[in-house]
Order: sequence, then C-alpha cells, then structure tokens
Amino acid sequence: MSTLTLWNPFRRSEDLRLWRARDRWNPVREIENLHTRMNQLMASWPDGEEAMTVSDWSPLVDILEQNGEYLLKAEVPEVRKEDLKVRVEDGTLQIVGERKTEKEEKGRKFHRIERSYGSFERCFSLPEDVDATKVFSEFKDGILQVHLPKTQVAKTKAIEVKVQ
Repeated sequence: MSTLTLWNPFRRSEDLRLWRARDRWNPVREIENLHTRMNQLMASWPDGEEAMTVSDWSPLVDILEQNGEYLLKAEVPEVRKEDLKVRVEDGTLQIVGERKTEKEEKGRKFHRIERSYGSFERCFSLPEDVDATKVFSEFKDGILQVHLPKTQVAKTKAIEVKVQ
C-alpha cells in the first residue's frame, strides 16, 4: 500500500519526519533550515571557494542641524577626492562617486572580498530654507561633509478676509 504525501521542495525527508512529530509548521525553523542548506551549498562550491556576489553600495549618511546650517556627513572610505562629485540642482543635493576595486598584485592574493565596490549615487531633497548658492563641501579621512547654510525664509502671515 502506498502513502500519498504532500510534496514540499524546501523540506527534506528527515525534516518531514520531525514535522510530523511536532504536528505543526514553524516558519522560523523553515528559514533556519534553508539558511543551513544554503551554507552547505556554498561550502561545497567547486574548488572549495565560496561564491561571492558584489552588491551595489551607497555610503552611510548622517544629517544634522547646527549653527544656522544643515550638515551632511557621508562615509566614503577609500574613495579618492577626485572620484567624488557634489552637485545642487532644482532643490536636490546629489552625491556621486566610485570606490575602485583593488587589483591582485604579484605576491598578494585575496582570499575573501566582502566590501562592495563600484559607483554610487545618493540624492537628497533640500529644505526650503537652504541657500543653494552657498553650499560647500570638504573631504577628509574618508568623510565627506556637505555644509548647507540656512537662509531666512519669509514667514507667511495669515490674513483674515471678511465675508460680505
């Protein structure tokens, strides 16, 4: 006599046996099992090497308000000053740059590369009280600081209109 069982591509036979014993499905356990199997797959990659993918990256940014200006600080480690561009146009601040990959040289071999490389672009909408003509930036020790001076915005007055 044969038994009909529901096929699940993410569950191995021993997982099914344990699942029946507990008689309930646990999504967290399923994700942990999938994670374990993916790690095993990566460990068994040809030549024992792991497959590494490089994702797009963008620098981390802090924005603060101080002394009559907004200050934007962006972490751009190992990016050269020449590879950075800061631009203000139509109420938008745009930061564009590129971190270039290191090349293997004779006597040097990379065993693992986890940091992301390549070009990036970050755009920020500027508040109305920023004077776009006086924006300036400075770059030191892998930190890009963009100073956005504030200007006095004319405050609008509420005018009461009489209804006749």
